[in-house]
Amino acid sequence: MDRLKLRRRIIIISLLLIISSFLFALQKNEILFYPGKLNVVKGEDRNLNISFPFSLDYKNGDSKVQTIYNEGSKSYNLNGLETGEEQLKLKLLGVIPLKNVKLNVIERPHLVPGGNAIGVRLNTRGVLVVAITDVIDINGQRSSPAKEAGLKVGDSILAINDEKIVNAEQVVKKLNEIKDEEVTLKILRNKTEMEVKARSVKCLQDNSYRLGIWVRDKTTGIGTLTYLNPANMTFGALGHGIADIDTGELLSVEDGLIMNAKVSDITQGKKGEPGEIKGVFYKSDEVLGEIKINDEFGIYGKLEEDYFTKNQLETIPIAFKEEVKVGEAYILTTIEDNKIEKFTINIDKIEDHDRPNQKSMVIKITDPRLIDKTGGIVQGMSGSPIIQDGKLVGSVTHVFINDPTKGYGLFIEWMLEKSDGL
Repeated sequence: MDRLKLRRRIIIISLLLIISSFLFALQKNEILFYPGKLNVVKGEDRNLNISFPFSLDYKNGDSKVQTIYNEGSKSYNLNGLETGEEQLKLKLLGVIPLKNVKLNVIERPHLVPGGNAIGVRLNTRGVLVVAITDVIDINGQRSSPAKEAGLKVGDSILAINDEKIVNAEQVVKKLNEIKDEEVTLKILRNKTEMEVKARSVKCLQDNSYRLGIWVRDKTTGIGTLTYLNPANMTFGALGHGIADIDTGELLSVEDGLIMNAKVSDITQGKKGEPGEIKGVFYKSDEVLGEIKINDEFGIYGKLEEDYFTKNQLETIPIAFKEEVKVGEAYILTTIEDNKIEKFTINIDKIEDHDRPNQKSMVIKITDPRLIDKTGGIVQGMSGSPIIQDGKLVGSVTHVFINDPTKGYGLFIEWMLEKSDGL
């Protein structure tokens, strides 16, 4: 009986040792915490910190990568041989499959870093409903035709009786042509198009026909250009989307422009009070490009065809998200006139995200000149490119309300993915 107890204890202790070793190895092998997609640059080595009891299974022969096992460090190096996709398998004890990793062998993109202040003119797709109100008709009766029709704040009106709507004035004109007859409104709600029926009422105040809605058809503002891509003549800016000031909804883009802007004033950021860069731009200012996309990770579009021929611009390589590290870096931004300047920062933390996220990293402004001038990160600075070790790693996106010297950054790799289809 004593022998049986001793055997059980030995088995339990052995299992605990195996589990402890496994958990320790889990912490040491960073690839287990990578997303299921990994980039290797053609012609460059990439080390994968994999050691016993884990191993890497990969295709031989016509493989797009050369895999070298380092006996000393017990790790693998991958060298990209030719561009394309490869499938890797991570195994336990060479037998048990743990994870599939999609490997992309790619050329390292080179971009022109921005940092210049830009004016943004954005025309929405249709008109955006920013408020719904009651209407008092000529008989003194109060009603809300828009609410009765099911319209909601944040809806975009795309058409009235099949006529495309492009501005707010057109809505007023169309409703007064139709008067109190039923109309069909094509609307966009949460990226889904639908139709609703409505009937205007004649307003007591001015004898015009109204649905009881306030609408907006365009917006303007100041931001910072993140990058220019000479490979496909595209740009990316802001690091976050443009939302309506009243509804908070991301604006659906019909068309828009970015152009050079001049910084005119700065309101310093303080704890609990975000600061702001103020700037001016005019219709006559140089147009840099046309906005095609407005999403949560920024605005993207096509550059003017002769932009690169008119300007002598140098590119730098980008860093992929797994290459960004905690430590010193700098941003390029504009705080006076149209002069791009370099300011030191520190990347305090890299967030562990497996899909695009505006809060990819935590950054802190360390440059005393910038802190003295702006208090830290302020509105209008979003989109400022972040550069580390000679590579473009991301852009500034948000400021911490309680500490304007700190904020978030977005990986440049995720911004680039947004403009791939342009």
